Amino acid sequence: MDAREVIITDSQFQKAVPQDDIIEKRAAEKLRPLVNQGKVPVMGGFIASNEAGITTTLGRGGSDFTGALVGGALSAEAIEIWTDVDGIMTTDPRVCPDALRVKVISFEEAAELAYFGAKVLHPATILPAVKKNIPVLVLNSRNAACEGTRIISLAPHCKSPFKSISVKKKLSIIDVVASRMLMTHGYLRQIFDVFDKHQCPVDMVSTSEVSVSLTVDSNDKLPAIAADLSRLADVKYEGRKALVCMVGEDIRGQNGIAAQVFSAIRHINVRMISQGASEINMSFMIEEDDADEAVRSLHAAFFRDPDPVVFDVAARKQFLASKS
Repeated sequence: MDAREVIITDSQFQKAVPQDDIIEKRAAEKLRPLVNQGKVPVMGGFIASNEAGITTTLGRGGSDFTGALVGGALSAEAIEIWTDVDGIMTTDPRVCPDALRVKVISFEEAAELAYFGAKVLHPATILPAVKKNIPVLVLNSRNAACEGTRIISLAPHCKSPFKSISVKKKLSIIDVVASRMLMTHGYLRQIFDVFDKHQCPVDMVSTSEVSVSLTVDSNDKLPAIAADLSRLADVKYEGRKALVCMVGEDIRGQNGIAAQVFSAIRHINVRMISQGASEINMSFMIEEDDADEAVRSLHAAFFRDPDPVVFDVAARKQFLASKS
């Protein structure tokens, strides 16, 4: 089945936005009869078309996104994402070889990890599943016997404070300093209008009495963004930054959790901190060169005694035994 007959998007080429209602209608017309006949429709991922039939593409992670869109449109029992790792891990195994497989995680937690750098899942992938409350399974095509990670609406309670640590690199911090303008009505809107004009998403925001600091992906738009912002205030930006994101449940409600986190990385300079915007996410910005060391320190501190209900503790024991 040509995916372009089913996956209909707008005309933003290279990162087109799916039109859910039309996709659901096309899936009912073209895919459902085949499924009812016991046939298995095979479709290409990533590729789509607009309503005029002109080919579009979904951008990075588009193949997984296609699978999720079809699963959502057909109200499937589950959506399976087959990749080359055993599932969502507590962090990147290349940085921490003793990283654990997360057996079960919530939609909300998985979305945070995906947005903030976890490569195994694209942020948009689970949106169709969330809308229809369809479980998503992240599985390893090279290790089909592994249970992978199950992403569901409400994950079981975890005794460990965090589920996973992700890192987003190649970021820049933009400092906007205006001693007399910051408290002026509409000033922050003017700043964000600049980012909207350049279609540049902002990852983190921090404000003080006279300045606003924002983090964005380092890209070729930065000089133009800085030039537009300089009409409002003094501007400077620094590159080669990394955002470390720690995801868990009810982080805001755990006494002393921030002290534990920053004690674990007390040897690393922290440039910006974000906690409180989300119940499940604590993030901070550091130098890119310090990212791997920060992750190793945090992983050693918070995954020393993992909850076996949520994490694959047995696999870690086998790994450590093989190394001894």
